[in-house]
Amino acid sequence: MPTSVTTPREKRGLKNWQFILLFVAAIAVILVAFHLLSGGLFLQWSNVTGILARTAYPSFIAWGFCFLFACGYTDMSIGGVVVLGSFASCILGNWFGLPGVILGGLAVGMLLIFINFLIFTYSGIPSWIAGISLAMIYEAIAFLLKISNGTKALVSTSLAMEYRLLGQLPWCLLLLLVGLVVVFFLYNRTTVGLNIRALGGNKDVAEKLGINVKKTLLYVGLISGVLIGFACFLQQSYAGQTTVKTGLTSINIIFQPLAIYLLAQIIQKRINIVICVPICAFILYSIFNFLTMVGVPSGTLQEFFLGAFIIAFGIIGSRRVKGVVK
Repeated sequence: MPTSVTTPREKRGLKNWQFILLFVAAIAVILVAFHLLSGGLFLQWSNVTGILARTAYPSFIAWGFCFLFACGYTDMSIGGVVVLGSFASCILGNWFGLPGVILGGLAVGMLLIFINFLIFTYSGIPSWIAGISLAMIYEAIAFLLKISNGTKALVSTSLAMEYRLLGQLPWCLLLLLVGLVVVFFLYNRTTVGLNIRALGGNKDVAEKLGINVKKTLLYVGLISGVLIGFACFLQQSYAGQTTVKTGLTSINIIFQPLAIYLLAQIIQKRINIVICVPICAFILYSIFNFLTMVGVPSGTLQEFFLGAFIIAFGIIGSRRVKGVVK
């Protein structure tokens, strides 16, 4: 009788499914433990839906990081872009309703991230240095809008409640699902996605293979700009109002999406990183929700835990990465 032979591809598929099952089981155990330790509050439906609603806009920022880091670039100005995009969503939303909410965030996100990549591509300045400089510029613009007599009333007003439905269930999850499908296709199934990842592997080799490096980087700016634009109007729709300070405080906005990306990067060997992002977002916000429930103050010890997570995930994730970050 002929014996069946398991191919290496089938073995990898089996290991991936085993990992997925163990991963899901581990998440379930952790959530049940959180529920018990919180006195039966954590898994209440209202609390779970609150966590789910909160995962939407950081997931779009983390997907933007997937494209940025895939080509070897770092943009520290994204927090400032989100602040300005949220302002635009609020102003245009209160003027023109839901279309204004969407248009404001998308327009500012796409424009500023694309400008960033024009600078990264043609200036020769390392992206992390240019990104910090741009973050200071965007913060200054946002602060001026906040204090100027002509614009203070516009940006200080909360987005009207009737225009905030995109930040609430089920709409935010619907946008998250659509984003997951589109980003997965762009990242994994298009020539642009393959070219972007090739740049991160080795820019010189990619150029010798015929990849137009500058054109590909501008595509990164365009794609990331759309994703950050979605994050802008989702953030404003969720929070209703955006605060701003100078001194690079806008960088705080990207810390949680960065932790999401780094955790997803660790798991991507078994689960595609695009799929990992919303899963990791749910895990991270579940942890912080639990810490709040058991009395760990936000803004102090929770920030300590977030910083520790980023360092730990970064160390683990960087063990598989060769080269330097631009």
